[in-house]
Amino acid sequence: MKKNITLTINGETCHLEVETNRTLLEVIREDLFLTGTKRMCDKGGCGACTVIMDGIAVNSCLVLAVDANGKKIETIEGLPNGKKLHPIQEEFIEKGAIQCGFCTPGMVMTSKAFIEKNHSPDEMDVRTAIEGNYCRCTGYTRIVDAILSSAKRMRD
Repeated sequence: MKKNITLTINGETCHLEVETNRTLLEVIREDLFLTGTKRMCDKGGCGACTVIMDGIAVNSCLVLAVDANGKKIETIEGLPNGKKLHPIQEEFIEKGAIQCGFCTPGMVMTSKAFIEKNHSPDEMDVRTAIEGNYCRCTGYTRIVDAILSSAKRMRD
């Protein structure tokens, strides 16, 4: 069974006909070709597929596309302003918080939603905010440092 939906992805309105059992992750990657949102566990346990939906970080593998109808969705591709990276992306690079890069889009999107709600986080706030994002390469220290630096930079 198919249903017509409308999503606003990174500020652009998209009208799609989707099967009712498809996830938002599948539609983002396969229909809209926005492959920055990563597919890993398909169970909501890793955070690699995190996008921001109406201001809230969500695991797009757990959201049916039809349930996102009418929602505003932000993906990693929507963060840069032209050729200028978002401050969170710049801080991840500056602090060396990127290794293999597979978890990075989800970490960055989780961080953006978090910082927009908590402008002055401490280390424990950050660690709590990203506990749903799994990284195989780092010990998280550089990621936490990048998020704290991002929050300060965005606040100042």
